[in-house]
Amino acid sequence: MENLGLVGFTGAGANRLFSALTGLPVPSEYEAAVGVASLPDERLRLLTEMSKSKKTVAAGFELAHVALPPGSKPGEGLGAKVLGTLRNCDAILIVLRAFADGGVAPDPDGDLAALELELVIADIASVEQRLNKQRRAAKSGDKEIVAEVETLERANALLSEGTPIRRGSLTVEELTRLAPVFLLTTKPLLIVANTGEESETEISLSTGDEVLSVPIDIEAEIAACAPEDRAEMRQSYGLGESALDSVAQAAYLLLGRCTFFTTGDDESRAWTFRAGAKAPECAGVIHSDLQRGFIRAEVIDWRELLEIGSWAKAREQKKLRVEGKDYEVRDGDVLEIRFNV
Repeated sequence: MENLGLVGFTGAGANRLFSALTGLPVPSEYEAAVGVASLPDERLRLLTEMSKSKKTVAAGFELAHVALPPGSKPGEGLGAKVLGTLRNCDAILIVLRAFADGGVAPDPDGDLAALELELVIADIASVEQRLNKQRRAAKSGDKEIVAEVETLERANALLSEGTPIRRGSLTVEELTRLAPVFLLTTKPLLIVANTGEESETEISLSTGDEVLSVPIDIEAEIAACAPEDRAEMRQSYGLGESALDSVAQAAYLLLGRCTFFTTGDDESRAWTFRAGAKAPECAGVIHSDLQRGFIRAEVIDWRELLEIGSWAKAREQKKLRVEGKDYEVRDGDVLEIRFNV
């Protein structure tokens, strides 16, 4: 399962966002917590209703978070535990405070710059270590190593200027050469501005990065309620769709994931797969035996299936496409895998 590393200075709301998305308790200081955030999907709900499924299982992603100690501020360092957690993640979710706290005005631009500087400093150490090693190895004349050294030198120059690699102009080929260094500033970034109890505030950043404005205090309060009470709570606050749902969906897209479905009397389930995966690989998401013994997949788009009314009717009407090993699964496909082991 792909994972997203969550970070934010004390008071930004990262702890509450983690709890609201995963349903787990707010972590204690420097506690490493990992939870699964479910992905709300109206398509899955409709397929469940159509099939009268006894069980519904949503797709999701892992959220990893190390809570900073109370009072931690920009410039005081994130600590090795936080940086290590982020380094092992596929993407990073940064939470910025965008509301006044105890008379202290918000400074989301300044907080983002401070957080990115922490990541840049950590990356400089990683690049320099690798660069020293590869410079010695490059004396052999190996062209690949020489090219890597050149890329590392470019990366080091960018980082030394305080520029995250993702804001630089390195090519895809150069970024691929940097993969063994596991840099923090090459990771995709999702930014959430916590507007506290202000539900209609929109925040923009001077960097031009896209940012989701989320009233985390309100959303966390609603998430803590019983599911049957949440709609009434949202109405009382004058809120529309859940901002937490928007965060989960944005994170899912950031991780480069798509969804296919299986549906039936017993269960309707959303399965996550990497964009561009072919049918056998998606079969393997369900179970390794399905990939090993893959024969074919019966496929239909979720919209067409709902219009027809059931899987059995779709088969009767010969609307199910039979796809082989080369079929590239699309987001929203409903599959039934045929296999033999």
